[in-house]
Formats: sequence, C-alpha cells, structure tokens
Amino acid sequence: ELRHRASPWQRNLGYPLAMLGLLALTGISVLIVCFHVLELLLDDAAMPRGIQDASLGQVSFSIFGSFGAALQVVLIFYLMVSSVVGFYSSPLFTRLLPARRDTPLTKIIGNCVSLLVLSSALPVFSRTLGITRFDLLGDFGRFNWLGNFYIVFLYNMGFAGLTTLCLVKRVSWAVQAELIRAFGEE
Repeated sequence: ELRHRASPWQRNLGYPLAMLGLLALTGISVLIVCFHVLELLLDDAAMPRGIQDASLGQVSFSIFGSFGAALQVVLIFYLMVSSVVGFYSSPLFTRLLPARRDTPLTKIIGNCVSLLVLSSALPVFSRTLGITRFDLLGDFGRFNWLGNFYIVFLYNMGFAGLTTLCLVKRVSWAVQAELIRAFGEE
C-alpha cells in the first residue's frame, strides 16, 4: 500500500538509491572484514585486545583520518540497525515484535532486555570484526577469548562468508525474478 502511494520520484530514484546504499555499506563492511582477516594472518597486533596507553585525541583510530572515523561511525550504525532488523526478522523472535497500542508489559520488558543485550554486544562485535579499534568507554579488549586467534579468525571468516552469501542470494534472486518477469510478459 505504501509503495502504491509513493511518488514516482520516490519509486524510481529513492528506493534504488536506498538499495545501492545498503549494498555499498554491506560491501564495505565485508571488505573491511576481509582486510582484517588478512591482517590477522600477517600480524599479531591485529588481534582485538585492549589498547594500551592510547589517550583519546593523541592516536588516530583510523588510517584514513576523519573520513575513516566517519565511515566507522556509519558502519557501526549500519551494523546496529541491521542486527536489530535481523533479530526481529528471525522466526524465534517475531512474536516479540511490539504491536501499536497492544503490547503487554512482559513483551515491553522482553524488548528492552533484547535491545540492551544487542547494544551491549555491539562494541565487542565491531571490535572483533576489525571495523574499529576504539574501546568506547569500556575496556572490551580484556575478554580472554579476544586473544584467541582461532575464535577471532573463524568469527571474521563466518561473518564475511555468510554476509557475502546473503548478499549474493538476495541480489541474484532479485535479478532472476526481474528477468523472469521481463521475459515472461512477452
């Protein structure tokens, strides 16, 4: 219903630009993770341990300066939104999705707990993937498993592989459906 009421500009320009933006953010995050995997293989300093004696403002957390820092913020925000969307899209948690003016208190508490867990895991998630090296205000690099090469390596490889698989599946199925629709109408 919303698609039919959308203006032609929104349908022909807005939606494709939004899809290209999502594809670009997903591709950039996969490229950063693949680069981090290469760093893990070549250098032990790429492990997501805590930063020692690095004062804020004295050490750059991005090799690209201000642009890199802004890109990290955008990617972390994208990962946050996509993890919340993925959480509520999973079959196990679709019943937890709040309904407008009809959400019981237990469901509200469940949503608050779920969002708190997701937001608490985000710094460790982005740090383990190599998207940022910044510790925020907690020293998340002190987790013992962050020093285990195999866990961090498999975590990065799993993220890169599964994200690429989902991206290829979504894009190829959409293109395939459009081709079937285009050739089926002739």
